[in-house]
Amino acid sequence: MSSLVSCFSGGPMHGPSPDTLHPFNGEPHTVFLKNVITRPTIEVGEFTYYNDLEDAAGFENRNVRYHFDFLGDRLKIGRFCALAQGTTFIMSGANHAMTGFSTYPFNIFCDAWRETFDPATIFDHLKGDTIVEHDVWFGTNATVMPGVTICSGAIIGANAVVASDVPPFAVVVGNPGRIIRVRFDESTIERLLDIAWWNWPLERITRHLAAIRGADIEALEAAATEGQVVLDVAEKAR
Repeated sequence: MSSLVSCFSGGPMHGPSPDTLHPFNGEPHTVFLKNVITRPTIEVGEFTYYNDLEDAAGFENRNVRYHFDFLGDRLKIGRFCALAQGTTFIMSGANHAMTGFSTYPFNIFCDAWRETFDPATIFDHLKGDTIVEHDVWFGTNATVMPGVTICSGAIIGANAVVASDVPPFAVVVGNPGRIIRVRFDESTIERLLDIAWWNWPLERITRHLAAIRGADIEALEAAATEGQVVLDVAEKAR
């Protein structure tokens, strides 16, 4: 009964509440990720979930690596992303200086080894924020390197290592990660990005799941237009 309450707490037939911690029948192996994030340097959108049989709730400590506040880089994950067990984000704190003969981080161990260390050898080469947009699916043990942007609709294969930006609706596999195909033609991708169903209100998403899950772009555009017409009518009535 508790799972049914959480499923419909947003209103009749509107789907699960984004504030539900364990949205999969209350099982601890799956969490809506935003509800277990405590760091201000990590942002996660609604309905993005992480599945892990060992410790799903420990994501930010186990799966976001080398993330140090003083470096200022952020991890941003959008809405409706699906992260399989072992999905890992390597942040900028993993970087070592590569401007000299050795990459060994002498400076982190003792005062004597900090002398003559130039922080610019690291800070000048930081990659910046790591960004995952919306509706991205990560396979088991996928790894994302610092400063990468993964655009909406992408699929990251199991054990892939993503070290460069991924365009919308691309499928990436392997180490190093490479694009093996794009899920739709360019025109369809542009239309999908314009529709951006992941930003719709929850009740509209629920009402038009058939169009979202289907492969009829005209039907999905009609669903988007229908919602806009309702909004326009409401606006004119004010």
